[in-house]
Amino acid sequence: MRKALDTLYDAAAWAAAFFMVGVLLMVLASVFGRMFSFNLRGSDAYAGYSMAAAAFLAAAHTLKRGEHIRVTLLLERFGARTTHLMELWCHVAGTFFCAALAFYSARLVWQSYTFNDISQGNDATPLWIPQISMALGAAILLLAMVDDLVLHAMHRARQRATADQDLKLME
Repeated sequence: MRKALDTLYDAAAWAAAFFMVGVLLMVLASVFGRMFSFNLRGSDAYAGYSMAAAAFLAAAHTLKRGEHIRVTLLLERFGARTTHLMELWCHVAGTFFCAALAFYSARLVWQSYTFNDISQGNDATPLWIPQISMALGAAILLLAMVDDLVLHAMHRARQRATADQDLKLME
């Protein structure tokens, strides 16, 4: 199960990287379009869609790597038991908010599809298409939060990988 979850988080990170390249391509298309007098309809909107997809899809991988901003200054002042309880409470609260984000993101996709909602730009993209990446990223983030919550509750908090450890593994 651990390997499958880690593979899912890594796949989401690769998808986020793909969408970051999409941002680059859309910005370059817009710049070259201005330079060479052609208009690529919706390039600004597609850059925005790609940026949102990259942000949401990268969230779970970032969480599992311990790269999210964490405030440990307060937690370091307490004993092990109090720290564990406070971190457990934070994991429960984070899981709740991730569940709400995942639920309402999926609901937004469904409503956009049902109402045939399209973008206001000149590209007229059905909005449920770019919103899928947001809902998918939120669902994977929820899974990562539940994963962390269970590990923490069982006193098996994972050793978080760092960028330096990743570089050593690649050598």
